[in-house]
Amino acid sequence: MSNRQELISQLFKDLDSVTTGAIRFLAARTSRRSFLGRFGVFMAGMGAIPLLPMARASAQTSSPTPFPPPTDLPEVNGVADIEEMGDINSCEYWRYCAMSGSLCSCCGGTMTTCPPGSETATVAWVGSCFNPTDGRNYLISYNDCCGKGSCGCGCSRSEGDRPVYFPSKSNAILWCFGANSHAYHCTLALVIGHGDNNVLR
Repeated sequence: MSNRQELISQLFKDLDSVTTGAIRFLAARTSRRSFLGRFGVFMAGMGAIPLLPMARASAQTSSPTPFPPPTDLPEVNGVADIEEMGDINSCEYWRYCAMSGSLCSCCGGTMTTCPPGSETATVAWVGSCFNPTDGRNYLISYNDCCGKGSCGCGCSRSEGDRPVYFPSKSNAILWCFGANSHAYHCTLALVIGHGDNNVLR
C-alpha cells in the first residue's frame, strides 16, 4: 500500500470516528422530537437568509445606467407639461394601463383628486405607462380613494401587474390601509415621474 493510500484511509477512519462521536454525543443529549424541531427551525432560518438586508453587488456599481434615457425627447418640466389626449373616462386611456378598479374621473372626482366625501389612501401601487401623444413612458401611482361605497366605472387592464407577493406592483390588494375607512370608492392615476430614466421628479 502506498503512502498516499494510507493517508486517504486514515483520513476516512478519522472522519468516521469524528462523525460517530458527534452523532453519539447528540443522541445522548437530545430526543428525536427535539432534534427534528431544532432541525426545522434551522431549515426555516436558512430559507430566510435571502430576505436579510445586505449590500448587493448590483447596487454598488458606479457604472452608467444599463438603459440610458433617450436623448432625443423634449424635456418635460413637470406633470403640468405632459401632453395628453383622449377620454379620461375610458378604460383605454393611457394612464390606466396598470389599473384595476373604478375611475375617480367618472365618480365625481378627477384623475388626480378624490371625489367629495372620500379620502386618499396613504399607500399605493405603481405602474409604467406609455403616453402615445409624446412617445414617453411615465411612472403612474395608483392611489385608492376610500370612505364611500364603490361607484362603478370599473376598469381592469393590469398591464405589468405582479403577483400579490410583490405588493408594490400588485393591483389585487385593497389599498385603503392608511385611511380612516377601509371602504373602497375609486382609484386615482397620478403621474409621479418619467419612466424613461427611472428618476422620480
